[in-house]
Amino acid sequence: MSADPSTSAFAPANKPLFGEVFNHLKPHMAALDRLLAAQIAEFEPEIRAMADYCIDTSGKRIRPALVFLSSWQEGRPPVDELVKAAAVVELVHLATLVHDDIMDGADVRRNRKTASRAYGSAAAVLLGDALFAHALHLASQYPTPEVCHAVSSSTRRVCGGEIIQTLRRGTTDVSRDDYYRVIDLKTAELFRVSCFLGARLSGAAADVVESSAAFGRHLGIAYQIYDDLADFFGEEKRIGKTLGTDLASGKLTLPLFVLADRLSAADRDLLMEEIRGERPSQLDERLRQMRELGVWGAVADAIEAELGQAAAALAPFPGHPPVALLMRLCDVLRGQVASLRPAGA
Repeated sequence: MSADPSTSAFAPANKPLFGEVFNHLKPHMAALDRLLAAQIAEFEPEIRAMADYCIDTSGKRIRPALVFLSSWQEGRPPVDELVKAAAVVELVHLATLVHDDIMDGADVRRNRKTASRAYGSAAAVLLGDALFAHALHLASQYPTPEVCHAVSSSTRRVCGGEIIQTLRRGTTDVSRDDYYRVIDLKTAELFRVSCFLGARLSGAAADVVESSAAFGRHLGIAYQIYDDLADFFGEEKRIGKTLGTDLASGKLTLPLFVLADRLSAADRDLLMEEIRGERPSQLDERLRQMRELGVWGAVADAIEAELGQAAAALAPFPGHPPVALLMRLCDVLRGQVASLRPAGA
């Protein structure tokens, strides 16, 4: 079971803290929105409405926020090259969401139909490809190839992680190490490169750039574990996307690993049959078992371990301007995890 709420790292969600962090970025996000809106005209006229459907402003914009926060200097207005880098990582992320939703068979994303439901899976695959391509087009506009190299390498790693995960769907021959490997590639890599680009383009020293990238990687792993936890403990209306897709699509995530370890042998065998698609998934039953067996607390502890490593990466640079805001971002994620806490946990 989880720790007592009065002492747990995962105290109730702190909405003022969320605002404190992201209110700093209002001018930066406004500049990002303008740049992204301007990109619609770069697409072929026949698909501009489809691109506009994906390039909306309703998402969390965590990856662009990391670009801005890792380059933070108090009082400095948005810098064009940083805004463009934020647009690049957001376009890559949006492309992965389009493809994820196809593979997950998801109906809802950001409280509306997914692109695959709106336009069909075949068109959505190609739309995701177009978003990837345009991200690299923007990255190629920097005066040196460093940004394009970093983004193209990260994009390949993200896609590699998705491919590995796709090939392992419906199989129980997956270890926790395999799980961490996949989320390191498919999610943490884009967090890492966002922090790398922000620190690098702001002229930070090489050791700061490296540590910023390490911070982003561990934050990204923590965030993906949180997302996997939300797939079971979230509320669809609040989270804004289809939930319960991991079990239904045969994807072994950390909440399911923890549950499997705590089930009786007979119940574990039934769960593995659901993962392999040999029997219908029993989501309500699995949720009941997760609540009774303290799965939330165990997964929350794993998230906290990654946040601890993220903080340790930046600990040598307490006076570096971005550090304080990046640390507060960790607290925002802690609040998000706390909001998933089931009654009695």
